[in-house]
Amino acid sequence: MVFMLNMTPDPLTLRSALPSFTNATHIFLPITDSRSPGVAESGSHWSLLLVSTADGVAFHYDSLRPANSGSARVAAAKLAVLLERPLRIVEMDDCPQQDNGSDCGVYVCLEMKFLLLHRLLQRGADEKVSMGMRGEVVDAARGRREMVALVEGFRREGVRSQSRSRSPFGRRHHHHDHSKSPPRVG
Repeated sequence: MVFMLNMTPDPLTLRSALPSFTNATHIFLPITDSRSPGVAESGSHWSLLLVSTADGVAFHYDSLRPANSGSARVAAAKLAVLLERPLRIVEMDDCPQQDNGSDCGVYVCLEMKFLLLHRLLQRGADEKVSMGMRGEVVDAARGRREMVALVEGFRREGVRSQSRSRSPFGRRHHHHDHSKSPPRVG
């Protein structure tokens, strides 16, 4: 989605292909440095842009600062057009930095998890929250293990669902418990 946004001259032409941001308070955007739409895996780095729609601020978390600043600025400018409001970009200088050339994707995932669970879901809508990460340490090896376990769990659940399915297409409608409302971000 972000790559498509960055590569399209007029972001408004994508409105029907993108989710509605009308009720979004925060938008998490993984940013890639790829500039080649026809080449799979042409990018070499990922970072995170967290947009606070209510505040008009786009926080950029780059574990190889400032490698993705240009791509993040383009994404923020295009998203601002879609949101119909200006976005001020803030480079988060206290973002944990990776010590190799292969952990950027893991950093993005772990930063999203941390910011959602330990920043956004810890405060009410009327409270101000610091989006900084000063002093936070990313354990990429542990993060990789957690993600592999998570994916393996989803894979096993998918295999179980397919074996129970009565549909020739492997789909089954599940009844979800709606008694618990989803967490809200403020």
